[in-house]
Amino acid sequence: MSDPAVGLLMLVLIVIVIMMGFPTAFTLMGLGMFFGFFAYHRGGEAWGDNHIFDLMVQRTYGAMTNDVLISIPLFVLMGYVMERGALVDKMFYSIQLAFRRLPASLAVATLIVCTFWGIASGLVGAVVVLMGVIAFNPMLKAGYDVKLASGVITAGGTLGILIPPSVMIIVYAAVAGQSVVKLYAAAMFPGFFLAFLYLVYIVGWALLNPKIAPKLPESETKVPVRPWIAKLQQSYSRKMLPALLAAVLMPGRAVNASVDGTRVTYSMLLTNLGHALVPLVLTLATLWAAWWYVVIHQQPDVQPQVPVAAQQQQQRAQETLQPLGAGAQPAEDSTEEKLEELGGGASRSEAATKNEPEVLEQMGSAELRGKTIAAPAELGPPPEFYTYFAFIAGICGLLLLYYYWTMEAEQFEVLRLLITSVMPLGILTVVVLGVILFGITTATESAAVGAAGAFLLAFQARTLDWKRTKEAVFLTAKTTSMVCWLFVGSALFSAVFAILGGQALLESWVLSLKMSPVQFMILSQAIIFILGWPLEWTEIIVIFVPIFLPMLKHFNIDPVLWGVLVFVNLQAAFLSPPVAMSAFYLKGVAPKHVTLNQIFAGMMPYMLIVIICMVLMYIWPGLTLWLPNYLYGN
Repeated sequence: MSDPAVGLLMLVLIVIVIMMGFPTAFTLMGLGMFFGFFAYHRGGEAWGDNHIFDLMVQRTYGAMTNDVLISIPLFVLMGYVMERGALVDKMFYSIQLAFRRLPASLAVATLIVCTFWGIASGLVGAVVVLMGVIAFNPMLKAGYDVKLASGVITAGGTLGILIPPSVMIIVYAAVAGQSVVKLYAAAMFPGFFLAFLYLVYIVGWALLNPKIAPKLPESETKVPVRPWIAKLQQSYSRKMLPALLAAVLMPGRAVNASVDGTRVTYSMLLTNLGHALVPLVLTLATLWAAWWYVVIHQQPDVQPQVPVAAQQQQQRAQETLQPLGAGAQPAEDSTEEKLEELGGGASRSEAATKNEPEVLEQMGSAELRGKTIAAPAELGPPPEFYTYFAFIAGICGLLLLYYYWTMEAEQFEVLRLLITSVMPLGILTVVVLGVILFGITTATESAAVGAAGAFLLAFQARTLDWKRTKEAVFLTAKTTSMVCWLFVGSALFSAVFAILGGQALLESWVLSLKMSPVQFMILSQAIIFILGWPLEWTEIIVIFVPIFLPMLKHFNIDPVLWGVLVFVNLQAAFLSPPVAMSAFYLKGVAPKHVTLNQIFAGMMPYMLIVIICMVLMYIWPGLTLWLPNYLYGN
């Protein structure tokens, strides 16, 4: 058997052994050591001198010193602290009340919480189990179809590995040698777009067949209004913003009044007025941030100084090269004598004169120096930006005016619940992602900020004790160890696979098919989709993705675009039987009458939505590449 055939045998065996249930990391290392010993074996050589042992040490050291992997334990710790801190219950209740008038409101609230919580934690198993405990039984009791209830939890729970900050993106970045920050920016819009497609499917199905998601009774959709808020309306105005403003400016009728045992204070009025103004503040902050980043932040600094510096460099270069040229000055005689001693003054002078443009080209000219290649954002906003900005600002102003004009007690209470339950976690998530995307910190520093913020949120909610903290740290160490050993095993396995010639054999076979880039894209994604049925995303990323990466340059395919397509494709790895981990996570907390086949049937439509999303991403590459190109250049 030839070496490439042994490499292919090695690839087939790894799939079979993993499907038999053996640990992935140690299976990779074991097969890598066994086949590597065969690949490096030389006749008459002692077994201890085999180079596979040196390769094992080198690959282990390389994985342990990979800076990209440092952010994994911090992001995992952030997720486990939030999961152990039990911060989801109030969030689900407030979002359910906010969408109470929408068809399939419980399913919509479940999807939103899964998406939001998945972003914060990035842990598929934790999100699916937690939402299964919180939302599955309420949906079944409300008469929701089992397929709808199970599908929204299992599909929504997988979004955490797609929308940044995601451990899967970090693993791919380490395998493919790509920028984590650029991959985060590229995966941002596709992740939210996939969640939007899920939302459209849920609401559309509920509109076409209302029986699958009956309306909730009035008792479950009624918003509890605090008695002193109702009294405030009677004293000032039914509109909450005018009532709170009047109460703050003229507090005589509100302060020190006791309603059902609650004594109203001036600080309570100020706090609730602050809650009412949060939508206005967030809108103004978002518009200002967009204006600052697009208009002010991108202004070039000391641009006129660049051509001057280039001219000075050019002048110095000319002065240096002038003695080497032909001339009639006395100082040139001594120079030519010295050059002649080294091998002929005339030839040296001519060679130097010929090399003059090459030297000047390396240093650059004033005109070329002034024309530096910049990211699109650095070129300044296009003229139509101001028109679009004014239009969007006007729309936001009209929406805010309508919102505050119609905001009464129930709407205000829902807003207060959303602010107290969603806003802290939302601010933490925005900060963690914002400092990465805008280049303020590295991914590792941002992960440290996220972990510290998760501890602060849990301590503020008073839900994290010493026992839960130890559990979170232990689970973080366990997950991080698994990822690190997985990298060691995959690095050893891929190296031996390449040494045996398996990688070259596959490349030559694919290139011999003479496929177009579209055909190769379809073939590679189809193979990954099929591999998602028996394997998890970790095995696919570390074993099979490195096989396709060297081929991308032959078909002129952007590895960032291809990688994000892989991220979306791997959503199916959690939704495709027989190894659909989301289904088993949910089955563990579901009622006994819910069968695994019902959960599988509920997940099938979401697999089709994943494929539709991938097709749209390929047809419209700007959905993936616009944000990283705008922020960091092409």
